[in-house]
Amino acid sequence: MAMVSGWQTLKTATRTRFRAWLDRRIPPARSVTLDQKRIFIFPSRVGFFFFACLLLMLLTAINYESNLSFGLTFLLTTLFIVAVLHTYANLSGMTVHGVRAQSVFPGQQAEFELLLERGKRRDHYALHVAWENSDDALVNIVEQDTQTVRLHIRAGERGWFNPGRLLIETSYPLGLLRCWTWVALDLNALVYPRPLACPAPAGISASAADGTAVMGEGSDDFYGFRDYRSGDSLRQVYWKGLARGQALQSKQYAAYADRCVWLDWEQFEGVGIEQRLSQLCFWVLELEGGGEEYGLRIPGATVSPGRGEKQRDDALRALALYGQGDTA
Repeated sequence: MAMVSGWQTLKTATRTRFRAWLDRRIPPARSVTLDQKRIFIFPSRVGFFFFACLLLMLLTAINYESNLSFGLTFLLTTLFIVAVLHTYANLSGMTVHGVRAQSVFPGQQAEFELLLERGKRRDHYALHVAWENSDDALVNIVEQDTQTVRLHIRAGERGWFNPGRLLIETSYPLGLLRCWTWVALDLNALVYPRPLACPAPAGISASAADGTAVMGEGSDDFYGFRDYRSGDSLRQVYWKGLARGQALQSKQYAAYADRCVWLDWEQFEGVGIEQRLSQLCFWVLELEGGGEEYGLRIPGATVSPGRGEKQRDDALRALALYGQGDTA
């Protein structure tokens, strides 16, 4: 057990040091151009087998003093060296751009859009592009200068989600060598809180429905007549009717309620922070789906009343970034 524990500790320390070295060598950026500093190349399994065959052929040629065997061995060695140059050139000069990341809810597949741009009008063949635990894509940049790549990866919990380093590798043209890079793109997906259904808080269900007539003085919308009551303004008295011998009446005016709901942090008491955010998220989606006008108030952020996709996105963004120091 002690030996296993020591091995795990050594393995973890080695990975930590390697990642720190990689961060210094290839720092995060929105666009990265692949050059000698950012590209790694090493023989593949096929390449090691090929190299072993060359060694065996060389020993056979020395043993039998066969010029033909020497010539074939050196020819294949030259082919291996040429393959090194072509495999490296297949990746060198290309620029990787992080375009956008789709906002999602926890557990959903976030879409990351990348743009691969070739440099010096050099073609790039059979490029495998993938994040760890994501789907991969096989890309060829031949007839066009750029190629759009969309990768999907399952998002984590609320807040900013970074998928880690992007692996781009190729073994073109002969498969004898593996050429790759680990690119750190400054590209993050925003993960909203997980919606959690709950009863309507006070201030939502009790609000007047949109278009409900509300009596009030000083409105320009005439509603009708009613019998005069003591205290009514003389300006509301229907004097023409009184002049015709009718009973004393007052004019009624109405305004129409424009329902505007405020979702407030204090409306969801007695639950934890994450559950409160999830319940607020649920009601943002409910009100948006119903076409309602709503606003949001949480500690550190206020979203003015409105409706539509932008209103929904602003409210969900504020909830997703609560407590993370970035609510802009």
